[in-house]
Amino acid sequence: MTHVTIIAEAGVNHNGSIELARQLVDKAVEAGADIIKFQTFKSEKLVSKSARQAEYQKKNIGKKSDDSQLSMLKKLELSEQDHKDLMTYCKQKGIKFFSTAFDMDSIEYLHSLNLGLWKIPSGEVTNYPFLKRIASYNERTILSTGMCDLQDVRAAVDALYKNGLSKDKLTLLHCNTEYPTPFEDVNLKAMDALRKEFGVEVGYSDHTKGIEVPIAAVALGASVIEKHFTLDRNMEGPDHKASLEPDELKAMVSAIRNIEKAVDGDGTKHVSESERKNITIARKSIVAAKDIKKGELLTEENLTVKRPGTGISPMRWEEVIGKTAVRDFNEDELIEV
Repeated sequence: MTHVTIIAEAGVNHNGSIELARQLVDKAVEAGADIIKFQTFKSEKLVSKSARQAEYQKKNIGKKSDDSQLSMLKKLELSEQDHKDLMTYCKQKGIKFFSTAFDMDSIEYLHSLNLGLWKIPSGEVTNYPFLKRIASYNERTILSTGMCDLQDVRAAVDALYKNGLSKDKLTLLHCNTEYPTPFEDVNLKAMDALRKEFGVEVGYSDHTKGIEVPIAAVALGASVIEKHFTLDRNMEGPDHKASLEPDELKAMVSAIRNIEKAVDGDGTKHVSESERKNITIARKSIVAAKDIKKGELLTEENLTVKRPGTGISPMRWEEVIGKTAVRDFNEDELIEV
């Protein structure tokens, strides 16, 4: 059976606290996610001193005297020791630890951890040195495509293949990089365009409010779902407002597991084993509408159609009409011919 990989995106919702990060691990496990993903970066390597916060970040954090990305991100870094502690904790809890690198030094560090899985965020789609380095490892790679048109994606995919990534190790995630994403901008059908154009596994990284859209994405064939979650949407930080709370994450995972089963059939129209027993109960048979004497002509006036479906099918109606009764029939009795 198809198994959708569900990535619970903790991101920076730990607010720089290893204790909050562990609590996020606990909630991801409780929800039934496959992977919990954090973010690995050195602020000075990621943004310049002049880089300002995005509008959604300003809105989510609130007005501050310093609206630089650098000061915001410095508070959200995980140390190398934090990474090792979280890896150990995830192993104890039975969930895969994963993280997204945002600079070259962080790529090297994550490579030293032998995670065997890479996530290229939407903001790095046009970062050729970044793509080249990750491709050189030829390990399973997930590429988000927010803010991209098909030409952008093609250039990134070509760069990955050129630098050593095998096609069978690539998954493309349709994505919209707005937090939260307006429903009218989701464009889930773009997953089909990615699948047809590149012939690889596709999935969806979601930034909408609620859980409906990732569930719909699974129904449309997503093999990977990534969704931000937090302990509490009211916490201060750039991503909390666009994240699920633990009970919502659990509901999303449960719904996706149900949809997996619902779309896993062979695609042919046939009677399922679970419904077969209901055929005779739900379908109807030709029965006597009134008492009928032997030898009497069977007509539309003395015949009708009622449950159960254990007698002559009403689909034989024209065949039965005009015949003579082979015996006496009481009202509601199944007709025989």
